[in-house]
Amino acid sequence: MINKIKNWIYSDNKPFAKGLCFSKLVLLFTLGSFLGVVWENVLGIVKRLIKYGTFSLRDHRGVIYGPFNPLYGFGIVIIVVILGRKKRHPYKTFIYGAILGGLIEYVASFLLEFVLGAKSWDYSDQILNINGRTSISYMIFWGFAMMLLIHFVLPWVSKKIESIPKKIGDLLVKFFVIFLSIDMLISFTALARQVLRHKGYEPLTFIGEFYDKVYTDEFLKKIYVNMSFED
Repeated sequence: MINKIKNWIYSDNKPFAKGLCFSKLVLLFTLGSFLGVVWENVLGIVKRLIKYGTFSLRDHRGVIYGPFNPLYGFGIVIIVVILGRKKRHPYKTFIYGAILGGLIEYVASFLLEFVLGAKSWDYSDQILNINGRTSISYMIFWGFAMMLLIHFVLPWVSKKIESIPKKIGDLLVKFFVIFLSIDMLISFTALARQVLRHKGYEPLTFIGEFYDKVYTDEFLKKIYVNMSFED
């Protein structure tokens, strides 16, 4: 049985995800979404240790189901597509990365507030912040992070992805495309319904009633711990 499975896996000798193809970008998106949650949780633990001297783990996610934050996934894909196609000196990657990272963070914050009337971060208390949506200190961090990503992490990860057997890789891509698409749709519509509840709108269909019963404010608060709504 094991030999049959191995034979099936390795029966297709075609290379998997060469270059910056769709399959590789899907897996980079998934990996970036997962690592974004890890980063948010580690950062949250450090901040609470410094501020309160206590250790506590909170659930920082961008979607309802699974440890994923699509904002980081989309950011990684945009960065790789823009900065990963051409070789350049690391200091140029740092500069471009700082600008691009600040721009992505600013636009994401603006869209979140414009579409949902909500905030997930606010840097208004930081020196040299830009409308509270990003700040120079974070842009410097993004510059260093993107320099490391493009020049050191991406080449290694890219080779690891390409080493995946094609049949396994194709299955992974199909699974994550379907799962994350549904997950993001449910998560976004649940937040949209929360906004309508916040504004006093009653559900018009059974779908809205289902969302009000399953995805309550208390339930969503456990997932989107940093999110606040503008009155």
